[in-house]
Amino acid sequence: MRRITFLLLALAVAALLGSSAALAKGASEATITGPGLGDGITLAGEGQSGGDRLVRLAEHAGFFPAVFVTTPNSMLSRRPTGNLGPRYTIEYTMPGPNGVVNRLRQDLYPYASPLPVTFMEPGQAYFGTEKAVGGWFVASHVLKDELVAVGLSQAEPGGSAGGVSLPWLALGALGVATGVAVGVLLVARRRATPTPLAS
Repeated sequence: MRRITFLLLALAVAALLGSSAALAKGASEATITGPGLGDGITLAGEGQSGGDRLVRLAEHAGFFPAVFVTTPNSMLSRRPTGNLGPRYTIEYTMPGPNGVVNRLRQDLYPYASPLPVTFMEPGQAYFGTEKAVGGWFVASHVLKDELVAVGLSQAEPGGSAGGVSLPWLALGALGVATGVAVGVLLVARRRATPTPLAS
């Protein structure tokens, strides 16, 4: 009797560990879309060639605390202050039990100041019946580095320099150049005009 009980217990533990391993599997792939990316960037998932890049990106984007309940909870319920810049979206393909496939969307703000920011809508389904914690996450500068490594530009698209947009900088430079040219012409004209002789 004890032997049968032990075998049943062992089978139950094995089944539990097997299901846990299935649930612990990460995204099978992810696609990043946003300004300047055209059709987007597709990244291989966990267990595939190059999949470690997606794992690193997800880690720095706060994917794990945004999806799973973690202690301490590093997610914020309110949008961080500051300029977030253009929004990008990463969609993770999440295979679950019984062939169920869910997709989790996370917004990325790699050019946010002073640090990159991400956001995941709470309640998104994964692994069939589980729900994402969601919220805002303040990342480190490494997130932007990881995104640049997969194809985003180093500078913000349509970008800015010192908080002043490039068109305004161009107009300002043109104004300065025009002012200098007018000044040079006035000086040259003054030198070219003969001085009247004293009577």
